[in-house]
Amino acid sequence: MNVAILGAGEIAAKMAMTLQPLKEANCYAVAARDLPRAQAFADKYGFRRAYGSYLDMLNDEYVELVYIATPHSHHYEHIKMCLEHGKHVIVEKPFTANATQAEEVLRMAEERGLFLTEAMWSRYMPLVDTIREVIASNLIGRITSLHANVGYPLENKDRLRRPELAGGALLDLGCYALHFASMVFGDELKSISAACTKLETGVDAQETIMLTYRDGRMADLFVTMLAETDRRAMIYGTNGFIEIENIVNFEAIRVYNLERKIIAEYAAPYQVTGYEYEIISSIRSIQNRMLECPELPHDTILHMMRMLDNLRAAFEIVYPFEMNPEKAPTELGEEAELEEEMQRESTVREISNTAAQDSAAKDTEEDE
Repeated sequence: MNVAILGAGEIAAKMAMTLQPLKEANCYAVAARDLPRAQAFADKYGFRRAYGSYLDMLNDEYVELVYIATPHSHHYEHIKMCLEHGKHVIVEKPFTANATQAEEVLRMAEERGLFLTEAMWSRYMPLVDTIREVIASNLIGRITSLHANVGYPLENKDRLRRPELAGGALLDLGCYALHFASMVFGDELKSISAACTKLETGVDAQETIMLTYRDGRMADLFVTMLAETDRRAMIYGTNGFIEIENIVNFEAIRVYNLERKIIAEYAAPYQVTGYEYEIISSIRSIQNRMLECPELPHDTILHMMRMLDNLRAAFEIVYPFEMNPEKAPTELGEEAELEEEMQRESTVREISNTAAQDSAAKDTEEDE
């Protein structure tokens, strides 16, 4: 299948390296904001065609699947462009900036009979099935809780500092922790509690999130773009616990009994970069005339976007492009400076049971 990349930045390069050895995919085209940059990318990674315009690439009738590798704030616009030109789409995480955008593009894809998914690569990893099998085996008894963390020192990364680019730790890193909890415990939530601290620009720098499930289980999540963490998860049960190395890209699983002795261990299989699983699943789904990947159905994408919206609402974070256009600031100005001290304080909110139930109810309406 002819795969094209929209955007030619760092993450696009990683996807290009992923595509090179895959027999299922052809490195067909790349588009950047200018032709020299696109051509340099194409020459380096072996793409047949280079375009200095996104629209020019989308007008190429031989492009079949487009991978969108642009900033968070542009995903919605670029998904729509691809769908309007009849292209199947896999978009880098987060899927969109908010749930309203997600609902619109998913509806648009379904109406046009086009495939659309999110490149949340951890959802597609082979070790996901292993984790579920270990839990189902009852090796550690009844599962009671989990802890997971994700952290990288990204405080000085421009796109993550800027609210107009949908910056912050939550959308870039928090989605990994939330997806992990969803994969392990499902989505039957009773309540959510969360706290965050912010950068002077107003975006969230780090947060703790506590998920309480209807059956009494709890998930404790920590996310930061201020420091490197071990990105480890622990799943606790009545007869032991499971340790998972790196929830961003699963590396190993170790199962311990109550004496803290390892009773089972699983290593990740060889991978190109880890992105290959999402690409292979996407291509297979398209070939089978499916509009979504089984690993990440559209209902799950919407549920996660609504949860991110609820958390941002609790943190009182609204991106400029989400405001009334007449009131939206075009840049950080006096208003941001006046609120600077408030933004640096820790923000703590309890997201009510009603909010969690409303989210679940809305998911049910989509199913119907």
